[in-house]
Amino acid sequence: MKDVAQHAGVSTATVSRVLNGHAAPTPETRERVLAAIEELGYRRNALARSLRTTSTQTLGLVISDLLNPFFAEIARAVEDEARSQGYCVVIGNADENTEQEATYVRTLLDRRVDGLLLCPATDDPGLVREVSAGGVPLVLLDRTVRGATCPVVRADGSEALTALARRLVGAGHTRIGVIAGPPNTSTGRERTDVLTGSLGGLAQVVHGDFRQGSGSQAAARLLDDGVTALIAMDNLMGLGALGEIRARALQIPHDIAFAVFDDQPWFPLLDPPITVIAQPTVEMGRAAARSLLALIDGRQPDDVRLTAKLVLRGSLGEAEL
Repeated sequence: MKDVAQHAGVSTATVSRVLNGHAAPTPETRERVLAAIEELGYRRNALARSLRTTSTQTLGLVISDLLNPFFAEIARAVEDEARSQGYCVVIGNADENTEQEATYVRTLLDRRVDGLLLCPATDDPGLVREVSAGGVPLVLLDRTVRGATCPVVRADGSEALTALARRLVGAGHTRIGVIAGPPNTSTGRERTDVLTGSLGGLAQVVHGDFRQGSGSQAAARLLDDGVTALIAMDNLMGLGALGEIRARALQIPHDIAFAVFDDQPWFPLLDPPITVIAQPTVEMGRAAARSLLALIDGRQPDDVRLTAKLVLRGSLGEAEL
């Protein structure tokens, strides 16, 4: 700042006023300061500025798996909403790994983000308690943890899962394979409980880890057991299951009825198009950002629970009639 002041022939106080959007003594003085900033390539030290203003105008977002299109769409929506409010977003990819998740969370806190959005890798509350104890505004996104007291933004797929189960049972399926998410995540556990409860004793469950490889392995086990319908409880496991179905030259829906929880842009383009339970990802991301900004502003937002919807496209066969 001193270099800019010397270059422009003004005081450091005048440079500071221009940088902070206040009026300069004259328009000509302001232009000289801006020209000096441009010529010298000056950039403000955001961390040093945060010590004075207590704000970095940045939000932290730690998501479970950046390769998952569901989380990528949410991240984009968070970024769009934050940017519209003058904030930048720094993203960390936990890769469904608790140690990596903790590393990113602590790094973002060290960088003095104004608030944190977290998609927890498991439902262990330890990391959430650590963040809350530090007084950093925190919002959980998509998943929750045991005993969470911070706001949670998520989608409820209960009605859609119940409707899906009703259609499969009504079409005469009695051996229905479920590729479930890990039971140590709230989404993995809750989706499975709702679907298996709706199917009664007709469900055969194999747990995956929300990754494509686990979906393929689980599908292989269930297809070997003779299921006539297959439901994957997230889109990456659904891709893995779809690959296994193709590898066996099975025809959807004639040989196997198939559906996925979560949508992908290319699911409607397949033959047949894949029936899904679609979550409102854009609304979830924007709502999470708004909740976090409300916390930063000193307000206490309510939890947000949006609705996932069953989208019928043809991969269930007679169950869609």
